[in-house]
Amino acid sequence: MNHAEQARRAAETAARESYGRLVAYLSARSRDLAAAEDALADAFIQALKHWPVEGVPNQPDAWLLTVARRKLLDSTRNGRRRADAVHELISNPENNFEHETTFESIDDVIPDERLKLLFVCAHPAIDAMSRTALMLQTVIGLDAARVASAFLVSPSAMGQRLGRAKTKIRDAGIPFEIPSEASLPERLPPVLDAIYAAYGTGRADALGGNEHHHGLAQEAVWLARIAADLMPDEPEALGLLSLMLHCEARRNARRGSDGSYIPLDEQNVDLWDRTLIRQAEDCLVRASKFKQIGRYQLEAAIQSVHAQRLFTGKTDWPAVAFLYDGLIARWPTVGALVGRAAAIGQAHGAEAGLVALEHIDTNLIACYQPFWAVRAHLLVELGKFSTAVEAFTQAIGLSEDPVIRAFLIKQMESL
Repeated sequence: MNHAEQARRAAETAARESYGRLVAYLSARSRDLAAAEDALADAFIQALKHWPVEGVPNQPDAWLLTVARRKLLDSTRNGRRRADAVHELISNPENNFEHETTFESIDDVIPDERLKLLFVCAHPAIDAMSRTALMLQTVIGLDAARVASAFLVSPSAMGQRLGRAKTKIRDAGIPFEIPSEASLPERLPPVLDAIYAAYGTGRADALGGNEHHHGLAQEAVWLARIAADLMPDEPEALGLLSLMLHCEARRNARRGSDGSYIPLDEQNVDLWDRTLIRQAEDCLVRASKFKQIGRYQLEAAIQSVHAQRLFTGKTDWPAVAFLYDGLIARWPTVGALVGRAAAIGQAHGAEAGLVALEHIDTNLIACYQPFWAVRAHLLVELGKFSTAVEAFTQAIGLSEDPVIRAFLIKQMESL
């Protein structure tokens, strides 16, 4: 392998493994997220220029940090922006650029600021529509084009949205800090919700053939791992990671050899990823020790019951229904209400499941595709085929995923 190839691979590894940590550290001190990203981008450009000639340094990420901080200080001085930021960069011993200071290892020298950056991205002052995308770009390092593709908007529109969010962070002086213990319960949910929203966007492709969506789901799992690693005493962070790992473990079983959609209770458990399931179970056990039940822990527990089919050969539907009872008692989302009705239908019969569906507010379910799909299934169980066709028609019309639409059409035609 020649020097140019070694340099390229080293830069790619640093970008993949250290980008979020580096930009979080730089932005926490400059108080300007966009400027920190620009400085780090320039450091990568310098690396690709110098490393093929001088060789890859022993600590590439430390080299990048040194160059980026020097660039950041120069641009901050030249731009006369935020005198307090300049003071912070110069006065902090870690930021002494008056001499050619180089770090031997960022692991030994700088704190990991990614958790602070997650909270900055989820700050109430940031538009809710921008939070998830901002996390994906700043903590993971996805470019605006990839984020835009995942959220089905143009790169220019996403770039503008992210630019406005970063300007808001700078101009509003949003502090780079972990909220106090008293305010953490209020600030933590937006962080976890944004991570789960990113995963949901990536997981929405039932066929699993969209590489952008698959990549986004993987990046979201990485975000969840970061949150759980940096907040080991927060049971809901562990619960979220458990939930996402359980879902991700079944990715390869959600489609047949012909690309057709396979529902959960019909999936081949041999295709489930046992390693991810073990990791998910470990997270759930660790979370349970805090005895502070939360939404993501309950949702993970529901997925855990489904995972037991791998070992028992059957699903404990009464247990699933019981967990849904606990979930909707405090978090009665339409998804949880429909999931509970489906579980009741499996545990106690289709008639009981239909009764549960009928108690859901009609304003919530008019355009909610899973409601009509579950209703159709329960009606088929009761032999009410003409009414089932009406429900299938409604579900098919509301299905955006062509694979799920084809699955529902096949079920309806089988009547």
